Amino acid sequence: MSPKTPKKIVSLSTNQKTLKRVLDVVLSLTLIPIFILPIGVLIIVASIDTKSVGLFFQNRVGQYGKVFTIIKIRTFNETGKVSKYSAIIRKYKLDEFPQLFNILVGQMSFVGPRPDVFEVMNYLPTTDQIILTIKPGLTGPASLHYFNEEEILKTQQDPIEYNIKVLFPGKNAINKEYIKNYHIFNDLKYIYKTTLYVFQNMAL
Repeated sequence: MSPKTPKKIVSLSTNQKTLKRVLDVVLSLTLIPIFILPIGVLIIVASIDTKSVGLFFQNRVGQYGKVFTIIKIRTFNETGKVSKYSAIIRKYKLDEFPQLFNILVGQMSFVGPRPDVFEVMNYLPTTDQIILTIKPGLTGPASLHYFNEEEILKTQQDPIEYNIKVLFPGKNAINKEYIKNYHIFNDLKYIYKTTLYVFQNMAL
C-alpha cells in the first residue's frame, strides 16, 4: 500500500512552484561545486568507518506519492551500529549533503516536508495529504522544530510508536501551515535558520 496521490488538492500556484524550482536550481548549482570536495571526503571516511560503500541509498515517498531514491552519507555498518564518528556526522546533518543532487535533478527541494519511508507514510491521513503536493525538502519548518529528533527518540520507550503517533502528526501540522502560507521569502528564511542551527551545534 502507498499514499494516495493528491493531485486534486489545491496547493502552491504554478508561479510559486516555478519560482521555488528556480531557487532550487540556482542554489544547488552554486553549492555543489563548493561542497563536492567535502562530500568526497565524507564518502571516503564513511567507507573506512562503516567498512562498506560510503553512500546510502533508500527509497522515499516524494511529490504526489512518487518513489525516488534519496542519497545520504552512510552512517551505520552492516550490523546497524552507528559509530561515534557517524553520530557526529548525523548530529550536524552532514550526512544530508549528497541530497544536493536530489535537489538538482528535481526530486527534492531545499525547503519542504522531509521525505519519509512507506512504512511511515502509510499512516498519512487524507486531511494531511496536501504535504504530498510539493517536493520533499532538505530542510523546512518541521525539520527545524524537531532539529534534535534523534535525541528525542532516544528518550522514548518505543521510538517507532512515538514517531508515528506524536512526531509524524506534529510535523504534518507544521508542514500544512507552511504550504498554506507559502512565500518564497519563507524558504530563504528556513535555509538561513538551518545554516545557523548547524553552525550553532558545531560550536557547542
